Amino acid sequence: MTDTDLPSSRPILVTGAHRSGTTWAGRMIARSPNIRYIHEPFNPDAFRPGICAARFEREFTYVCAENAASYQDDLKLCLEFRYRFAESLRRVRTAADAVRTARDFGRFAFSRWRKARPLVKDPHAVFSAEWLARTFGMNVVVMIRHPAAFVGSLKKARWAFRFGQFLEQPLLMRHHLSRFQTEIEALAIETGDIVDQGILLWNVIYDVILQYRNRHPDWIFVRHEDLSRDPVHRFFDLFQSLGLKYTDSVRRAIADFSGPHNPGEQHNGSHIRRDSESNIWNWKKRLTPGEIERVRTHTGAIASQFYGEEDWRHP
Repeated sequence: MTDTDLPSSRPILVTGAHRSGTTWAGRMIARSPNIRYIHEPFNPDAFRPGICAARFEREFTYVCAENAASYQDDLKLCLEFRYRFAESLRRVRTAADAVRTARDFGRFAFSRWRKARPLVKDPHAVFSAEWLARTFGMNVVVMIRHPAAFVGSLKKARWAFRFGQFLEQPLLMRHHLSRFQTEIEALAIETGDIVDQGILLWNVIYDVILQYRNRHPDWIFVRHEDLSRDPVHRFFDLFQSLGLKYTDSVRRAIADFSGPHNPGEQHNGSHIRRDSESNIWNWKKRLTPGEIERVRTHTGAIASQFYGEEDWRHP
C-alpha cells in the first residue's frame, strides 16, 4: 500500500442529496486538524474561478470518462490548492471582490504549504462521485436523508428544480437515469408542485446512491438521522473511518453546533447550528398528512432500502 492509498492522505468527498446534511457533516469533519474545506465546485451558482476554474453549467453536472477532459485538470488544481489568481482577478468588480480574492488566495497558499487534506462538500457532485473517487482517489462520504424530511426541507426553502437539466445531459440519462425518463420528461414540461418535484428528485438521487452502496462497500454511507441522534459518537466513528484525529476541540465543536441548546428549526439555509435530534422530525410540521402519505407511497420502493416502518412514526 502506498501513502496515497492511506485514508489519512486521500481527498474527501462529502455528497448526497442537497438538504441532506452535507454542509453540517462537511463543516464538522473540517474541524479536524489539517483538513481544508472546499465548498461546492460543481454548483453553478457558487462559481469561483480562483478556487475551481471548471464551468459547470447545470445543477448535478455528470462527469465521467467520456466527458472528463472538460473538467479534470481544473479539479486537480483545486484539490492541490493551486489558486487561479489571474482568472479570479478578471472577475473583480468591487472592493469586496478584491478582499475575497485575496482571502481565498491566502487560504489556498497556506493549505498547500501545510499539505492539507482537501474536503470537497458538494451534493451537486453526487452523480459524478464514482469518477471523482476513481480519478482522484477520494474517500467518499454519502449522506442519506429520509424522503419526507428531504421534501419537507425543499418545501420550507421553496427550492424548485428544473428537470430539463437532466434531459440536457444524455450521458447522465443513459448511464443512471433512464428508468426515470418518462417521469423526468413529464415534470420538465409541467413542473408540478414542490412535493412532486421532491419525490422525483429523492427517487432519482437515492436510486443512484443505492447502486453506489451495492458497488462500493468501501464508501461511507451515513443516515442523517443516525448522525443527528448521537452526533458526538457518530462523528467519532466517521472520523475513525476517514483516518482523522478526533480531538477534544472537535468533540466540543460538534456538541456545541448540534446540542439541544440550539434551535430545532434553521431559519438561515447556510446556518449549521441546530438541535440535531429535534430536527429529525421537523417534516411532521412542514408537510400535511396528505403530503406525507404521497411521499411515502411514491418513494416506498427505494426508501424501504434505507428506512423502516419506525422511521415514519414519531416515537
